[in-house]
Amino acid sequence: MMKPLFRKVGIFGIGLLGGSVALGLRERFLAEEVHAYDPDPRALEDALALQVVDRVHTAPGGWVGELELGVLAAPVGVLVEEGRRLAQYANPQSLWMDVGSVKGPVVKALSGVLPNFVGTHPMAGSEKAGVEAAHAGLLQNAVWVISPNHQTPDEALAQVRGLVENLGAYPLVIPPELHDRLVARISHLPYLLAIGLNRLVAQDPHHELLMFLAAGGFRDLTRVASGSPRMSRDMVVANKEALKEAVEDLRAVLLELENLLERPEALLEVAQEAKRTRDALPIVRRSLLPVMHELVVQVPDKPGQIARVSTALGEAGINIKNFEVLAIRDEGGAIRMGFATLEEREQARQILQGIGYRVR
Repeated sequence: MMKPLFRKVGIFGIGLLGGSVALGLRERFLAEEVHAYDPDPRALEDALALQVVDRVHTAPGGWVGELELGVLAAPVGVLVEEGRRLAQYANPQSLWMDVGSVKGPVVKALSGVLPNFVGTHPMAGSEKAGVEAAHAGLLQNAVWVISPNHQTPDEALAQVRGLVENLGAYPLVIPPELHDRLVARISHLPYLLAIGLNRLVAQDPHHELLMFLAAGGFRDLTRVASGSPRMSRDMVVANKEALKEAVEDLRAVLLELENLLERPEALLEVAQEAKRTRDALPIVRRSLLPVMHELVVQVPDKPGQIARVSTALGEAGINIKNFEVLAIRDEGGAIRMGFATLEEREQARQILQGIGYRVR
């Protein structure tokens, strides 16, 4: 039987991101048990009903001391407070990390408070919120920033890097302050812009006509304003110093563009440069994949396992559309398979369970 990376993992804040981490841990057999805490009892009920976690808790307590890994996924506005509260229960040998979108103040506040704490930020998200929108694919191929400081233990940093890789993401190690400056420009400033553009429309005397005329371009530019206003507000306020600097730089750019309206050829050159920058943005491949009905099969470290699985499904006439070997530990691994229809996936599940495999 494959040994997971962690025996018990706790997710503190079971929303979109916390739920996606939980699903990634479960689907890739990285944890024996995934526990969740959230102050909203409905979120916990949904997490259990959707099989995102194994157990839920309505309050911190002794169970926190049994965790090998704790993941802080609470809104950034309460993340530090939550971390300090949990520190009194944490096992000194456990590993702790957060997934908040601001790193400087969080890493400074929680390093040396929570055992083996590592600040991180997966660059993945959605305008949808809540655990019902969570899915493990959200983290697939995402850049996952890891922001250590001088207090971060080397072993903890290595463990978190390994976990990120096993969740299918790409670890990028950068200092907390640099993370906050960069994210202010590519995430937090666009959110303020989305608010501003919507506010410009809402306050216009021809508001209803503008809403009727708004097309795909305006919708794309303002999509991020559809997320949780409270969580997004907390996010930008927590990074206000870096964001204010980005706003000042944007003011200068807008003034430059305003002046270029009188110089069409120069404006064209700037527009062509913008097009080159936009066209060079990397495409996250998960957004281009067709819809797949997936399952993950745990396999022991024995010869012929791939052949046994594929032969069993082939003899039943089931076509495997996507096939990925997930190397997790030396003791074994897992296979992720994609099927074109839900019916084929369920038939595959029954067949593989029937010949002794553990399937999710």
